[in-house]
Amino acid sequence: MKLCGKNPVRERIKSNPGSIKKLYLQKKTDLSKIVILAKEAGLEFESVERSRLESLCPGEHTQGVVAEVSEFIYTPFTELVDKCLNKKEILVFLDGITDPQNIGSIIRTLACMGGFSLVLAEHGAPEINETILRVANGGENHVKISTVTNIATTISRIKERNIRIAGGVIDPDSVDVLSADLSRPLAIVIGSEGKGIRPGIQKILDIKVKLPMRGVDLSYNAAIAAAIFCYEMIRDRGLPEINEIKE
Repeated sequence: MKLCGKNPVRERIKSNPGSIKKLYLQKKTDLSKIVILAKEAGLEFESVERSRLESLCPGEHTQGVVAEVSEFIYTPFTELVDKCLNKKEILVFLDGITDPQNIGSIIRTLACMGGFSLVLAEHGAPEINETILRVANGGENHVKISTVTNIATTISRIKERNIRIAGGVIDPDSVDVLSADLSRPLAIVIGSEGKGIRPGIQKILDIKVKLPMRGVDLSYNAAIAAAIFCYEMIRDRGLPEINEIKE
């Protein structure tokens, strides 16, 4: 896979330089910060013309930087569950969200907030690809991501371990996210914009939450909804500090 752009490549050099197979830098371009990082990480790079970069990432704005990287490595789900049970992270399940742009945006948001991990369906959701990495903007280096065979079955199993499951649902019984009890251990399910969370999963939610819409009664974009839900989960709710999370 290829990473294009200064920030995605810079974050990869800082977080996981061993995953970089080749690094290409555009000639006559000020990339001194990336050069310094690459040398500190022991990475060699090739200076190339702009046309070479454009051939490596057609149609993308490379900012003069392209890296060929290893395929994405997922984190075992059991590791995510352990951190959730220890109240260090909140699990975020994506149900029916297949747009790489939305998934990349969610990864970037979760990385900025800290304290979240992501769970995708093994079948139906796209694998972590170049588009997702481009939109994630380096966030994939800071968010643990797992895949599971069946989201509904997986949620039922972690409920048995006393992890509470919240879900974004437009329903008369839904509680406004601003007043919902979002105490941990906790997981949240985010559904697609068109269909929302599937009925079978809605039945096993511990709490249904909704987002306030004081303006026009439209629907939030899935990535925006995920950002608002997750922000409310960490706002003034005693989430561990980032240095505690990384231990």
